[in-house]
Amino acid sequence: MKPACIFDMDGVLVDTADYHFESWRKLADHLGFVLADDMKEHLKGISRMASLAIVLDNGGIQVEETEKENLASLKNEWYIESLNEVGDEVVLPGVVNFLHHLRDIGVKFAVGSASRNAAITLKCLGLDDLFVSIVDGNDVLHTKPNPEVFRNAARDLQYKEADCIVFEDSQKGIKAAKAGGFFCVGIGDRNALKAADIVIPGINAANYGHIVATMKG
Repeated sequence: MKPACIFDMDGVLVDTADYHFESWRKLADHLGFVLADDMKEHLKGISRMASLAIVLDNGGIQVEETEKENLASLKNEWYIESLNEVGDEVVLPGVVNFLHHLRDIGVKFAVGSASRNAAITLKCLGLDDLFVSIVDGNDVLHTKPNPEVFRNAARDLQYKEADCIVFEDSQKGIKAAKAGGFFCVGIGDRNALKAADIVIPGINAANYGHIVATMKG
Protein backbone atom coordinates (compact mmCIF):
# COMPACT_ATOMS: atom_id res chain seq x y z
CA MET A 1 0.00 0.00 0.00
CA LYS A 2 1.48 3.33 -1.06
CA PRO A 3 1.59 6.01 1.65
CA ALA A 4 -1.16 8.60 1.29
CA CYS A 5 -0.55 12.36 1.19
CA ILE A 6 -2.27 15.08 3.21
CA PHE A 7 -1.69 18.67 2.17
CA ASP A 8 -2.10 21.87 4.10
CA MET A 9 -3.55 24.39 1.66
CA ASP A 10 -2.25 27.94 2.15
CA GLY A 11 1.47 28.11 1.49
CA VAL A 12 1.63 24.53 0.25
CA LEU A 13 -0.88 24.23 -2.61
CA VAL A 14 -1.87 27.86 -3.07
CA ASP A 15 -0.65 31.23 -1.94
CA THR A 16 -3.69 33.13 -0.72
CA ALA A 17 -1.80 34.58 2.26
CA ASP A 18 -1.88 38.04 0.71
CA TYR A 19 -5.67 37.87 0.32
CA HIS A 20 -6.07 36.82 3.94
CA PHE A 21 -3.64 39.42 5.19
CA GLU A 22 -5.27 42.24 3.24
CA SER A 23 -8.62 41.24 4.77
CA TRP A 24 -7.09 41.33 8.26
CA ARG A 25 -5.48 44.67 7.42
CA LYS A 26 -8.87 45.98 6.29
CA LEU A 27 -10.33 44.85 9.62
CA ALA A 28 -7.52 46.61 11.51
CA ASP A 29 -8.25 49.78 9.57
CA HIS A 30 -11.94 49.34 10.45
CA LEU A 31 -10.89 49.21 14.12
CA GLY A 32 -8.67 52.26 13.81
CA PHE A 33 -5.12 50.95 13.65
CA VAL A 34 -2.55 49.81 11.10
CA LEU A 35 -1.58 46.14 11.02
CA ALA A 36 2.18 45.91 10.62
CA ASP A 37 3.67 44.01 7.68
CA ASP A 38 5.60 41.66 9.95
CA MET A 39 2.33 40.32 11.39
CA LYS A 40 1.71 38.35 8.19
CA GLU A 41 3.99 35.50 9.25
CA HIS A 42 2.29 35.24 12.65
CA LEU A 43 -1.09 34.68 10.98
CA LYS A 44 -0.01 31.65 8.93
CA GLY A 45 -1.40 28.20 9.58
CA ILE A 46 -3.76 29.05 12.43
CA SER A 47 -7.52 29.32 12.81
CA ARG A 48 -9.60 32.40 12.13
CA MET A 49 -10.30 33.07 15.81
CA ALA A 50 -6.65 32.55 16.76
CA SER A 51 -5.69 35.00 14.01
CA LEU A 52 -8.26 37.49 15.27
CA ALA A 53 -6.80 37.28 18.78
CA ILE A 54 -3.35 38.14 17.39
CA VAL A 55 -4.73 41.03 15.33
CA LEU A 56 -6.66 42.50 18.27
CA ASP A 57 -3.63 42.14 20.53
CA ASN A 58 -1.48 43.90 17.93
CA GLY A 59 -3.85 46.85 17.96
CA GLY A 60 -4.35 46.83 21.73
CA ILE A 61 -8.07 46.26 21.16
CA GLN A 62 -10.32 44.51 23.69
CA VAL A 63 -13.82 43.41 22.72
CA GLU A 64 -16.52 41.11 24.08
CA GLU A 65 -16.65 37.49 22.92
CA THR A 66 -19.82 38.08 20.90
CA GLU A 67 -18.15 40.97 19.10
CA LYS A 68 -15.17 38.77 18.26
CA GLU A 69 -17.48 36.49 16.29
CA ASN A 70 -18.86 39.50 14.41
CA LEU A 71 -15.38 40.79 13.58
CA ALA A 72 -14.20 37.38 12.41
CA SER A 73 -17.28 37.07 10.18
CA LEU A 74 -16.68 40.54 8.76
CA LYS A 75 -13.08 39.67 7.89
CA ASN A 76 -14.24 36.45 6.26
CA GLU A 77 -16.82 38.26 4.16
CA TRP A 78 -14.08 40.49 2.80
CA TYR A 79 -11.85 37.48 2.14
CA ILE A 80 -14.59 35.59 0.26
CA GLU A 81 -15.28 38.71 -1.81
CA SER A 82 -11.59 38.80 -2.71
CA LEU A 83 -11.79 35.21 -4.02
CA ASN A 84 -13.59 36.63 -7.05
CA GLU A 85 -10.20 38.00 -8.07
CA VAL A 86 -8.31 34.73 -7.46
CA GLY A 87 -6.89 33.02 -10.53
CA ASP A 88 -4.45 30.29 -11.45
CA GLU A 89 -1.58 32.57 -10.47
CA VAL A 90 -2.15 31.71 -6.80
CA VAL A 91 -1.62 27.98 -7.43
CA LEU A 92 1.97 27.35 -6.42
CA PRO A 93 4.49 26.03 -8.98
CA GLY A 94 4.43 22.30 -9.56
CA VAL A 95 1.23 21.65 -7.60
CA VAL A 96 -1.05 20.57 -10.45
CA ASN A 97 1.62 18.34 -12.02
CA PHE A 98 2.44 16.69 -8.68
CA LEU A 99 -1.21 16.01 -7.85
CA HIS A 100 -1.80 14.49 -11.28
CA HIS A 101 1.34 12.39 -10.86
CA LEU A 102 0.12 11.08 -7.50
CA ARG A 103 -3.25 10.23 -9.00
CA ASP A 104 -1.63 8.48 -11.97
CA ILE A 105 0.48 6.22 -9.74
CA GLY A 106 -2.45 5.38 -7.47
CA VAL A 107 -1.64 7.49 -4.42
CA LYS A 108 -4.60 8.78 -2.41
CA PHE A 109 -4.46 12.36 -1.16
CA ALA A 110 -6.49 14.86 0.85
CA VAL A 111 -6.36 18.38 2.25
CA GLY A 112 -6.04 19.17 5.95
CA SER A 113 -6.28 22.92 6.42
CA ALA A 114 -6.94 25.28 9.32
CA SER A 115 -8.84 27.56 6.95
CA ARG A 116 -12.63 27.39 7.01
CA ASN A 117 -12.51 28.47 3.38
CA ALA A 118 -10.38 25.63 2.01
CA ALA A 119 -13.20 23.93 0.12
CA ILE A 120 -14.52 27.13 -1.46
CA THR A 121 -11.00 28.31 -2.36
CA LEU A 122 -10.10 25.04 -4.07
CA LYS A 123 -13.46 25.00 -5.85
CA CYS A 124 -12.85 28.51 -7.18
CA LEU A 125 -9.55 27.25 -8.58
CA GLY A 126 -11.06 24.06 -10.04
CA LEU A 127 -8.87 21.83 -7.86
CA ASP A 128 -11.45 20.44 -5.44
CA ASP A 129 -12.32 17.36 -7.53
CA LEU A 130 -8.74 16.10 -7.35
CA PHE A 131 -8.93 15.31 -3.63
CA VAL A 132 -10.53 12.34 -1.90
CA SER A 133 -11.38 14.66 1.01
CA ILE A 134 -11.02 18.31 2.00
CA VAL A 135 -10.94 18.68 5.79
CA ASP A 136 -10.86 22.27 6.99
CA GLY A 137 -11.59 24.45 9.98
CA ASN A 138 -15.31 23.71 9.72
CA ASP A 139 -14.68 20.04 10.45
CA VAL A 140 -12.63 20.16 13.66
CA LEU A 141 -13.00 21.23 17.27
CA HIS A 142 -9.28 21.74 17.86
CA THR A 143 -6.89 23.75 15.69
CA LYS A 144 -3.23 23.19 14.92
CA PRO A 145 -0.91 22.35 16.68
CA ASN A 146 -3.58 19.80 17.64
CA PRO A 147 -3.42 17.03 14.99
CA GLU A 148 -7.21 16.62 14.65
CA VAL A 149 -7.43 18.05 11.13
CA PHE A 150 -4.80 15.61 9.84
CA ARG A 151 -6.30 12.67 11.72
CA ASN A 152 -9.70 13.42 10.20
CA ALA A 153 -8.13 13.52 6.75
CA ALA A 154 -6.36 10.18 7.37
CA ARG A 155 -9.70 8.72 8.51
CA ASP A 156 -11.38 9.89 5.30
CA LEU A 157 -8.56 8.32 3.29
CA GLN A 158 -8.96 5.13 5.37
CA TYR A 159 -5.27 5.20 6.29
CA LYS A 160 -3.40 4.99 9.57
CA GLU A 161 -1.49 8.11 10.61
CA ALA A 162 1.86 6.32 10.28
CA ASP A 163 1.06 5.57 6.64
CA CYS A 164 0.43 9.21 5.69
CA ILE A 165 2.75 11.99 4.59
CA VAL A 166 1.77 15.51 5.64
CA PHE A 167 2.96 18.52 3.64
CA GLU A 168 3.09 21.68 5.79
CA ASP A 169 4.62 25.15 5.63
CA SER A 170 3.96 26.40 9.18
CA GLN A 171 5.63 25.52 12.47
CA LYS A 172 2.28 24.88 14.14
CA GLY A 173 1.22 22.61 11.31
CA ILE A 174 4.44 20.63 11.55
CA LYS A 175 3.96 20.28 15.31
CA ALA A 176 0.45 19.01 14.64
CA ALA A 177 1.68 16.45 12.13
CA LYS A 178 4.41 15.15 14.41
CA ALA A 179 2.06 15.07 17.42
CA GLY A 180 -0.32 12.93 15.36
CA GLY A 181 2.33 10.40 14.34
CA PHE A 182 2.59 11.50 10.71
CA PHE A 183 5.69 11.73 8.54
CA CYS A 184 6.03 15.43 7.76
CA VAL A 185 7.48 17.24 4.77
CA GLY A 186 8.17 20.89 5.52
CA ILE A 187 7.60 23.35 2.69
CA GLY A 188 9.83 26.40 2.89
CA ASP A 189 12.94 27.45 4.79
CA ARG A 190 14.90 24.55 6.29
CA ASN A 191 16.10 26.67 9.23
CA ALA A 192 12.55 27.68 10.16
CA LEU A 193 11.05 24.20 9.82
CA LYS A 194 13.59 22.03 11.63
CA ALA A 195 10.90 19.92 13.29
CA ALA A 196 9.86 18.45 9.93
CA ASP A 197 11.28 15.07 8.87
CA ILE A 198 12.51 16.57 5.62
CA VAL A 199 12.23 20.06 4.12
CA ILE A 200 11.87 21.09 0.49
CA PRO A 201 11.47 24.61 -0.91
CA GLY A 202 8.16 23.89 -2.64
CA ILE A 203 5.94 21.20 -4.13
CA ASN A 204 7.79 21.68 -7.41
CA ALA A 205 10.77 20.04 -5.64
CA ALA A 206 8.74 17.10 -4.31
CA ASN A 207 9.76 13.61 -5.34
CA TYR A 208 7.26 11.08 -4.02
CA GLY A 209 9.61 8.12 -4.39
CA HIS A 210 12.41 9.87 -2.50
CA ILE A 211 10.02 10.99 0.25
CA VAL A 212 8.69 7.45 0.72
CA ALA A 213 12.21 6.02 0.77
CA THR A 214 13.19 8.51 3.48
CA MET A 215 9.99 7.78 5.38
CA LYS A 216 10.67 4.05 5.42
CA GLY A 217 14.31 4.73 6.27
